[in-house]
Amino acid sequence: MVLLAMPETVTLPVSGMTCAACQARVQRTLERAPGVDLASVNLMLHSATVRFDPTATTPGRLVELIRDSGYGAELPAPGRTAEDAHRELERDQDAEYRGYRAKALVSVALGLVAMVVSMPLMRGAHAGMDPVMRWAAEVLNAPLERALPWLFRVDAGTLRWTLLAFTAVVMAWAGRHFYTGAWSALRHRTANMNTLVALGTGSAFAFSVVATAAPQVFERNGLPADVYYEAVILIIGLLLLGHALESRAKRQTSHALRRLIDLSPKRARVRRNGEEIEVPLEEVRVGDRVVIRPGERVPVDGVIATGLTDIDESMVTGESLPVPKLPGDRVTGGTINRTGAVEFTVSAVGAATVLSRIVAMMRDAQATRAPIQRMADRISAVFVPVVVTIAAATFVVWYLAADTAPAVRGLTAAISVLIIACPCAMGLAVPTAVMVATGKGAELGILIKGGEALERAGRLDLLLLDKTGTITLGKPGLVSMSSLEALTAAAAIERQSEHPLAEAIVRAARDRGIELGPVEGFRAMPGLGAVGVVDGALVVVGNSRLMDEYGVTVDPDAGLGTGTTVFVASNGSLLGHLTLADAARPSSRTAVARLKAMGLGVAMVTGDRRATAEAIGREVGITDLVSEAMPADKIAEVGRRIHSGRSVGMVGDGINDAPALVKADVGFVMGSGTDVAIEAGDITLMRSDLNAVADAVELSRRALRLMRQNLFWAFVYNVVGIPVAAGVLFPVFGVQLSPILASAAMAMSSVSVVSNSLRLRGFRPTRPAVVSPTEAAT
Repeated sequence: MVLLAMPETVTLPVSGMTCAACQARVQRTLERAPGVDLASVNLMLHSATVRFDPTATTPGRLVELIRDSGYGAELPAPGRTAEDAHRELERDQDAEYRGYRAKALVSVALGLVAMVVSMPLMRGAHAGMDPVMRWAAEVLNAPLERALPWLFRVDAGTLRWTLLAFTAVVMAWAGRHFYTGAWSALRHRTANMNTLVALGTGSAFAFSVVATAAPQVFERNGLPADVYYEAVILIIGLLLLGHALESRAKRQTSHALRRLIDLSPKRARVRRNGEEIEVPLEEVRVGDRVVIRPGERVPVDGVIATGLTDIDESMVTGESLPVPKLPGDRVTGGTINRTGAVEFTVSAVGAATVLSRIVAMMRDAQATRAPIQRMADRISAVFVPVVVTIAAATFVVWYLAADTAPAVRGLTAAISVLIIACPCAMGLAVPTAVMVATGKGAELGILIKGGEALERAGRLDLLLLDKTGTITLGKPGLVSMSSLEALTAAAAIERQSEHPLAEAIVRAARDRGIELGPVEGFRAMPGLGAVGVVDGALVVVGNSRLMDEYGVTVDPDAGLGTGTTVFVASNGSLLGHLTLADAARPSSRTAVARLKAMGLGVAMVTGDRRATAEAIGREVGITDLVSEAMPADKIAEVGRRIHSGRSVGMVGDGINDAPALVKADVGFVMGSGTDVAIEAGDITLMRSDLNAVADAVELSRRALRLMRQNLFWAFVYNVVGIPVAAGVLFPVFGVQLSPILASAAMAMSSVSVVSNSLRLRGFRPTRPAVVSPTEAAT
């Protein structure tokens, strides 16, 4: 027998990526690697998350492949937590922003000086001059000559050599990474944003150097020996300014994640050897007793040992009201103790805490890709070569068609095409929206597992809801029983089960002071009930189907009503039945109405009897019901709805509903904050409230709309910008785009995409109105 190795996942830091073309190249390199099952490269986070077969490749080999493709990569530091990784990313982003800002300010300042120094060279400006400089010469030459007459007496050759020195300094210092990046891409036989910038500014610089060192070459051909040094400096300066603004905006996309990390206090007050001492959080251990006073943050996860209090869990669950806590209740690190002083026993520290797991999940989610990004990746893969071809064609057309200074005007247009056509915006269009949306979701107590889940949730048109613990409170109580003997036998069996109905039966028996005997051979039967041996008798507890399997005859109408009927048999004889009822959550009716108002179909899929399902359905406004559904039936129902052409979301508790949650297009796991199975499902809801489902769908729709907007404007920008830069407007309007303006437009395109995504930070879910049962039914 051949044992298949379980896939492993690793997130590798990647450096050197500057645009969508870079991202697409690393993506293709990893996807083509042997043993790689899935790869997701993120331009925002400078990372690559790879799922691979450990028998076919290793993280070290993946690092080598990325390096061979022309980019930097390294193995993640051992023991590094998600919080450490994010702090390191923020430090890198801060350093990047400061570096870009300093270089941009110096370059723009030198560019303005270069414009002034260039003015004496522009007297009698001709048609081939850069449009911005031509305008500057017409407007500023006369007043500048009056203000600085000595400048206009300096020899033209001296001015050109001075400008050459300025430009060389800016290119070698501020613009160095453009040229080293372009050279690296060339060595690896690829092209990216750096290629376009290097070609554009390099062409203008080379042209200017020839005009400076050998002006006679131009003069012999009747051409002016123009120089474009000020354009080169300003292009670099404006591009760097755009990068600085983009970097600053990108830092804001992780605002929510930074807030979560900052929730955890740095120290904890621990009781050891009868004394209270303050220790660093890293020294707190599982089993320690921690003391928290009113107004303090809970440092780690635990279970209250002594004291009563109210805990503000809004930063974790999104629930605004403080939650009462008693001895035995769980508390979560990062929440705030509002009223009483309590002691709790530590149950989890470090990466095992709920807060750390949320941070890790958010980091993983933000590193994933939404399917909508694939189109941008395909375009980015061929974008730069196409642009270079267009720029070359532009030069040829201008050279052949221009009536004056054809070479100069052709060069100006070609440079404008190269500079304006940057694929940065395409690479940022989707990841920025995913980062902001997942962060905003976490603030609302909604943990979205990644870009794909976010996009699919935005496309849903039908929700299937489990009943128990989803629509209802999930805490049923005993309403009636046919005999005390039935309750005693059932409670003995159900004490071994974790099902909500089992807990209600055991709670009812204990409330009546019933002593429960030992059980042997306990076996849970999902969707049916449970069996076991009590005092030598085989006891069967469950629904009518289970009774049929054991040959026990029951009255199908016994206990018929709004509750759930549980039959109890011993050694093949019916002992009686118990009726349990589970009330609907107070918010369910309003949430269902809200989901319908959003255009979503809503249906209930439950294992309960038809009468019970219909009663709850009437109460909350659901008429599309599937009752007495086993786990396999729920999967089949999800599949049937999907095959009918619907985009289906399944909402459940993540345990009995797990197969159906996986089958659905999007699985929503309802949780209760601290005891939620965070890793389950596509979207985990940290508060047990159907309004959280509506919030998640509304947020996903808004994020998907922004992704589409970002991609649309990124594409339109290039579709419109490249022809304008090439000179398509010149024959009709006499307008030719300046390379300086092209660089400003290119820089702002990326900033606009990031800024548009940041609008999600202000997202507020639609406030639901209170709905009456009559309104809900309609």
